[in-house]
Amino acid sequence: MTDVKHMKWWGWGLDGVGFHHEDKPGFAPFVHKVIGLDLHTAKVVSEPSFGAMTIPKSISPTAFTAALTGIVGPQYVTTDDMDRVVHTFGKSLRDLVRVRANQISRAPDVVVYPGTEAEVQAIVDAAIAADVVIIPFGGGSNIAGSLEPLATEERVVLSLDLGRLNKLIDIDAESGLARIQAGALGPDLEEQLGAKGWTLGHFPDSFTHSTLGGWVATRSSGMQSDKYGDIADIAKGLHVVRPGGTLVIRPIPSSSTGPSVREMIIGSEGRLGVITEVTVQVHRVPAKRDVFAYFFPTWDDGIRAMQAIAESDAAPSITRISDARETGFSLATAKESKGLSKFLAGTVLPTIMKSKKWDLEQICLSFIGYEGGEAHAKLQKRLVDRIVKAHGGMGVGTGPGILYDQKKFDTPYLRDFLLDRGAAGDVSESAMPWSRITPLHDAVIVAAEKAFDEIGIQGWIMSHLSHSYHSGACLYFTFAFVFGKNPLKEYDTVKSAIQQAFIDNGGSLSHHHGVGLEHRAWLDQDISPEGAAVVKGLFAVTDPNSNFNPGKIIAQ
Repeated sequence: MTDVKHMKWWGWGLDGVGFHHEDKPGFAPFVHKVIGLDLHTAKVVSEPSFGAMTIPKSISPTAFTAALTGIVGPQYVTTDDMDRVVHTFGKSLRDLVRVRANQISRAPDVVVYPGTEAEVQAIVDAAIAADVVIIPFGGGSNIAGSLEPLATEERVVLSLDLGRLNKLIDIDAESGLARIQAGALGPDLEEQLGAKGWTLGHFPDSFTHSTLGGWVATRSSGMQSDKYGDIADIAKGLHVVRPGGTLVIRPIPSSSTGPSVREMIIGSEGRLGVITEVTVQVHRVPAKRDVFAYFFPTWDDGIRAMQAIAESDAAPSITRISDARETGFSLATAKESKGLSKFLAGTVLPTIMKSKKWDLEQICLSFIGYEGGEAHAKLQKRLVDRIVKAHGGMGVGTGPGILYDQKKFDTPYLRDFLLDRGAAGDVSESAMPWSRITPLHDAVIVAAEKAFDEIGIQGWIMSHLSHSYHSGACLYFTFAFVFGKNPLKEYDTVKSAIQQAFIDNGGSLSHHHGVGLEHRAWLDQDISPEGAAVVKGLFAVTDPNSNFNPGKIIAQ
């Protein structure tokens, strides 16, 4: 019907692509040690059968479906069950557990694929006139519950898929500004920009299967945001279709024109309208790009080094460090006789570390990236190398950095791999001031382990610092455990403990995954009850009948 590509309905990515551990000899022993899952004997569930799914019937009236068909043509409107299921959830652990268990209480009634902004406007106007719920859909990668219809929704639900709006419109080369349609997936927009010698520089974990509009709607951050900024820094202009007209934010570098409407749109998760176009800051493709690996004797040494780098004249594109727990995981997922594992399999590096009196159970692996002209990249590295040395660290070259580049978009496949074997693997992230990083890190570990004890299972949690700012950083936590008899209740216990520990220890409820339904319970603790009241008031005034993605971020 349409050439818009979607991920498989029951998991991450495309059919035939997945995580494999056969070439990673340390992985199975590591998993068995930390969560008690024996990969050699674990029962692997088969791919769920779509034919066995119980899908709520579409309640889209014939007249409304016909109106949509009149706008975009019959090939771009569907009430097909597969399309509706694909557009029901994002790809969070909660989403995948439910879809695999045939737990779909509410699905979109109709899916439409507009090809122009004018068609989006006509669709929105028709939906508002019919009191239909509109849920914008990009790549479907969201993990915060931002895409699903409310289970109690009795009105017709429309999933408005932006996948056909995927073009680079033009580039203002003198200003470094590119106009791009909101439905462009990460690889597609980088290919179009790259053909003209430009890059956006925004590479979230979900890059392969997420869109520019989705990044803006959820206030995304990328792996190289230390250099290029978060999407809130990158997005300069916006087109947002609303009832009766399109909200236009011109790409002005800065302005003093009252409360920022641009900022209101960024992170609004479809509650203020449908983002159709974004003008973004772009950069010439750098002449040189390297990712170097470093080791630090302890987490505290590494954190102090990251803070010193953020405060220095150095401006690397990536500053990332894993705690000792995640460092052990990274070494366990290295391929045999290649890259980092080959280096570590010998005696040279462990011998050097022992000679420095390092505890090999406490070492922390860091990746730092440098981009730009040859001279600039070399200068950045010299500055960083001095800081690393001053904090007791040591560099081990670019080999592990190549491994980092190869693996950076693979993490979601690992979650599906664990789900196939009856185990949970999920993530939570928070931003906090530098002064709160170590206390928050330690408190989250304690809270998660207490939650594991509460549900009576062996669990694992690990972390890395993923994004640095002058005043603080983001910590990104990954946790895993084998499911018992009530997977979602067990998951809620652990996830809630982690989220509450963020708030209790000076962190944000989320750094770049958004709020959706998953995190909204903590919103008033994060931005204060008065702040939450302002947000609720904004949605109430701009969308009085709650037609735009109701219930996300804050209950209507």
